Amino acid sequence: MNTIQLISDSFIENKCNFKQLIERLKEGFASTTIQVPMRHHHDYPNPPEDKDSTLLLMPAFNPGVDAGVKIVTVSPNNGKYNLPAIQGTYIYLDAHKGNIKAILDAKSLTTKRTASTSALASSFLSREDSSSLLMIGTGALAKNLIQAHASVRPITKVYVWGRTLEKAQAICDALSNATYSCTAITNIEDKISEVDIISCATLSPTPLVFGKWLKEGQHLDLVGAYKKDTREADDEAVLRSSVFLDTYQGGLKESGDILIPLNTGIITKEDIKADLFELCNGSKKGRTSETEITYFKSVGHALEDLVAASYFYNEFISNK
Repeated sequence: MNTIQLISDSFIENKCNFKQLIERLKEGFASTTIQVPMRHHHDYPNPPEDKDSTLLLMPAFNPGVDAGVKIVTVSPNNGKYNLPAIQGTYIYLDAHKGNIKAILDAKSLTTKRTASTSALASSFLSREDSSSLLMIGTGALAKNLIQAHASVRPITKVYVWGRTLEKAQAICDALSNATYSCTAITNIEDKISEVDIISCATLSPTPLVFGKWLKEGQHLDLVGAYKKDTREADDEAVLRSSVFLDTYQGGLKESGDILIPLNTGIITKEDIKADLFELCNGSKKGRTSETEITYFKSVGHALEDLVAASYFYNEFISNK
């Protein structure tokens, strides 16, 4: 019987090569074989808390090759137990024989694949000479987004904004050995009109990025605001930009950054230029001019999890 490999967050953190993972994701989005059904969302009672919890199941299949499912629970009151509200595991399978090949901790898997997906989009949408980045947000994704973007563009200057200067400085301290400078800032408006790329990964319910601040040629990468009634960028930012999604399947249904302007008539579905499937298979183009402002909305997709699980599994086996 085949041994089930246990792949930890620490292995994923230490063995991630963003350039390689981004290339694998590009191949995955260009593929016509990977199948991804809609994710399962189940709310269930949690009597001890008198509040529902949620179970999310996110499957993907590459027939005859591999398959996987991410299992995530959301328990909103977990803070009082000193536990994260969101916890998860990824089960990676042999799609031919059905056996489990590996179990991966989902936290680092998700942050690495999410950051790499944003950088993949940037490779189509940001200017090739983009050298400066503003990171809005200081959560688990912030450091990864900076590193991933810097792997596809010649970044020399990074600015970080968070709810506290201390948290922003902590991100910069964690990147003190990077090839680019990293500076914590207290005001988004001070730098947002200067940088080439703006990456935003927050839980803010209301916009932090305003279109009046944007300049020609910028690329806007929106990763937070995963609920239908929350958003990170305002209507003017949408109107001034060419809009792209990771997938139509999720992007048109899950995030207020797209849903709110769609529902209010600010934009129509026809205004959305392309998703990553179309960019990666070459059927549609990304940036078309040096002055264009590009706007990418990521909500996540199970294809990304499967590709990342395959990448880290192969790294794990080769390092044994």
